[in-house]
Amino acid sequence: MANSKAVAFIAAIMFIILNLTGHCYGDLQFGFYNGKCQSSDVEDIVRRTVVAKFFSDKTIAPALIRMQFHDCFVNGCDASILLDGNNSEKTASPNLSVRGYDVIDDAKAAVERVCPGVVSCADIIVMATRDVISLSGGGRYNVQTGRRDGTVSLAQNTASLPSPSTSVSSAIQAFASKGLNATDMIYLLGGHTIGVTHCSFINDRLYNFKNTGKPDPNMDWELLTSLRRTCPQNAAVDRAINLDQNPFSSSVVDKSFYNQIMLRRGVFQIDQELAIDSLSKPTVAAIASSSDFTTKFGQAMVKLGAIQVLTGTQGEIRRSCRAVNGPTWPSLFN
Repeated sequence: MANSKAVAFIAAIMFIILNLTGHCYGDLQFGFYNGKCQSSDVEDIVRRTVVAKFFSDKTIAPALIRMQFHDCFVNGCDASILLDGNNSEKTASPNLSVRGYDVIDDAKAAVERVCPGVVSCADIIVMATRDVISLSGGGRYNVQTGRRDGTVSLAQNTASLPSPSTSVSSAIQAFASKGLNATDMIYLLGGHTIGVTHCSFINDRLYNFKNTGKPDPNMDWELLTSLRRTCPQNAAVDRAINLDQNPFSSSVVDKSFYNQIMLRRGVFQIDQELAIDSLSKPTVAAIASSSDFTTKFGQAMVKLGAIQVLTGTQGEIRRSCRAVNGPTWPSLFN
């Protein structure tokens, strides 16, 4: 009897320990911060910061979508893209035009005021991106939280980011290396439903595609003519171009992007090839005729946000999103 009681007691203690461990240090989970900041709602604090920024500058939406993608695709979703430094990810060529750091800083400062040292910068990126997608008409999806922040940010690590001129097969391989399948990739590239690029990124398609001295034959002639007017050869000004060429939906997160690329009106080479390559064409057509793009896009963003995350005791919770934590010295007055 005594042994039975002892075994039962140990089992009960182990059950409590396991539940506490899962609650505090487990993998990503919905509502991870519930109860961790007294009565404060962490996600609502971030949302209010994002809403204020969005209504003063709606272009922050594609900026944050891009930031999450560029962060998660390089060593996982660990906010390494936020770190300052002479050779940090920020300094790499693909990230020189990434912006929105001020929004993350403001959201971090807001949560630190009520809940210091608890909420990671990596989670703030994912929450803020979810919020701007919702504000841009993309529907609101739930995000998992519980990420911790990385401590390494190196420019050379951005080599894993696929370029706008990559092939569909190469893009599928790149996404597969992150645990994402071809359908995930096609939905995530649908992030190009909003935002802009610049003439310098597409001039080859307009004038010298693959060194042929001719434009990309897969581009709609009307679009080619229009873009050449915006992007004359050897222009001194690098002008901006909407990635979704439908003027009525270029700032709305919707499936219009897929309809556009099926009409050969894709701006990036990879976008246009999605609608042509046999590996992706059927999925593009299915999305263009579906009514659940926003739901599926949200699900793909959740999968993106789970790439190689740091949880538990890995990494740290940065005090500033721009720098790793330094040593904390004991107070002389304690």
